[in-house]
Amino acid sequence: MKALRFERDIPRFAAATIAGRLNAGGGAKVGPLRLRTIDDPSLPGTGWAEIRPRLAGICGSDLATIDGRSSRYFEPLVSFPFVPGHEVVADLDQSIGDVPAGRVVVEPVLGCVTRNIDPVCGPCAHGDLGNCERITFGAISPGLQSGFCCDTGGGWSTRMVAHVSQLHAVPSEWSDEAAVMVEPTACAVHGALAAGVAEGDVVVVLGSGALGLLTIAALRHFAPPCTIVAVARHPHQQDLARDLGADHVIGSEHIARPIRRLTGSLAIGDGDIVRLTGGADHVIDCVGSQESLTEALAVIRPKGRITMVGMPGHVHVDLTGLWHREIALVGAYAYGTETLPDGAVRRTFDLAFELVAAADLGRLVSATYPLDRYDEAITHAAAAGRRGAVRIAFDLRNEKERNRA
Repeated sequence: MKALRFERDIPRFAAATIAGRLNAGGGAKVGPLRLRTIDDPSLPGTGWAEIRPRLAGICGSDLATIDGRSSRYFEPLVSFPFVPGHEVVADLDQSIGDVPAGRVVVEPVLGCVTRNIDPVCGPCAHGDLGNCERITFGAISPGLQSGFCCDTGGGWSTRMVAHVSQLHAVPSEWSDEAAVMVEPTACAVHGALAAGVAEGDVVVVLGSGALGLLTIAALRHFAPPCTIVAVARHPHQQDLARDLGADHVIGSEHIARPIRRLTGSLAIGDGDIVRLTGGADHVIDCVGSQESLTEALAVIRPKGRITMVGMPGHVHVDLTGLWHREIALVGAYAYGTETLPDGAVRRTFDLAFELVAAADLGRLVSATYPLDRYDEAITHAAAAGRRGAVRIAFDLRNEKERNRA
């Protein structure tokens, strides 16, 4: 089968790190990611099925890996060589369990059930799959998600395997573009609900790439009535932020001034050292950079809450304000089970399906590429904002490999 495979190759990884610093997405040409013809993945055990990807998205964590920017924190949580791609809509040829044959979306987290671990760990028992304590144990190799595990494969290929517990049937009337947005939407729903927004709060969403836009949509659809302030750099992002529910949209520079006006705060200091006496009740950081976290600390009110939804790496940030103003800084990773403001408990993926349909999120897929143009696809994804795009995906629907017996 044909697959983009990421191999353990230290010299190529070093080259990708340099290339990625010079040009976002540049690691694709020189790094450990290569288009290969490899054996079909084997089924790890009962309850597993082979699926054939149709579309597979390219997300920020994929780009960080390709450009050598991912944290070493992940080293024991993946297994090599792996095929990336965890935002996947695929074909299931034969029904398995309660999942009928047809198109499916993959819920990629590899928790205790997929690893055949019984009894399951505490977080998995509570439905918090993203917090599984057994992601390096059990019947398959280490891997926090499909797309980072050598045994499962990933969506950047013509075939992969998935456990029945990971599969969600796609409504027949949906486009593939809508379906491939379910997984990133689930991440955004989890982040939006993890922020714990109360009615009347002012919520700043930093970053209006795919994750930021989806978070705005999730806040508007599931959170109590609140004022959403989107920070968006590019004109198309600003338009989409408004359309998806932002009450105010501001540029990515000098955000303290408009937030000071919105919250009735006073400014302290001048020049490079400016702090607000008050500020936003919540900041949801959908970027995860040193700059975005610094901005979040500058505009959050005392005892406010910063939720990191964008994946951070190594950052150097002055946390004096966090201490002085008693600010809560929390992470929001993946998905599992959510408690809605009305007390209802629902699976994150069920909420994501609901939101994709309600907000027509398939329109955020801006372009697709075949696997053999992977360097173009990754370069486009890395520059999506300035090129007027949102989500870039690989299109496996016309690969010859899909038609083999």
